Amino acid sequence: MILKELSGRDELTLEPVKTPSEREARKNSETSKKVIEAVLRDEGVLVKSSEDIERLSTRGYGVQKNEGLLLSFYEAMYLRAKGLININDEKTGKSIDFNDLLKKYESIEKNAWIKYLIYRDLRSRGYVVREGFGLGADFRLYERGEYSKDSADYLVYGVYEGMSLSIEDLTHILKHAQNLKKTLILAVINRRGEIVYYSLSNLTF
Repeated sequence: MILKELSGRDELTLEPVKTPSEREARKNSETSKKVIEAVLRDEGVLVKSSEDIERLSTRGYGVQKNEGLLLSFYEAMYLRAKGLININDEKTGKSIDFNDLLKKYESIEKNAWIKYLIYRDLRSRGYVVREGFGLGADFRLYERGEYSKDSADYLVYGVYEGMSLSIEDLTHILKHAQNLKKTLILAVINRRGEIVYYSLSNLTF
């Protein structure tokens, strides 16, 4: 197995860097819109407005449901931290802040904070990040500007400092990614929340 650190703080691949004007346009498009209203449910955060659903889904957020667009907890946390969404508890009407979302997420996901940090880091770099395929893959990762593609090129697996991970488990995850014709990215996060990304491939002789 080959473990290769990906070079560059801002890039996972050797794709062209976004120009300042493009980055600024993306930033302005996020902050100039009205705040999105949503409600907290047991399985995530639901957005009901058709206008807001369109805005979020075209940018790679959420899953379409009959009632609206359901955001995962880490998606909702990211949007809440950026001040782009207001959330109320559907049952009580209580306003939900970032810490409330984190506690709710931690009740169903033991690595909630780790997954959120990785998601936030990748999103802040301009990538579209979706839920993984299971078998250890935390996320599917799309190149910038490629979310309209049928499938992602990368699977992301999160590892935190002190986590026990065997070579056998890692090999199993790598084979799973290769069977899906994906590149496996290992996101290693330390106790300070810093993340380093590695690409994995088989070592052959």
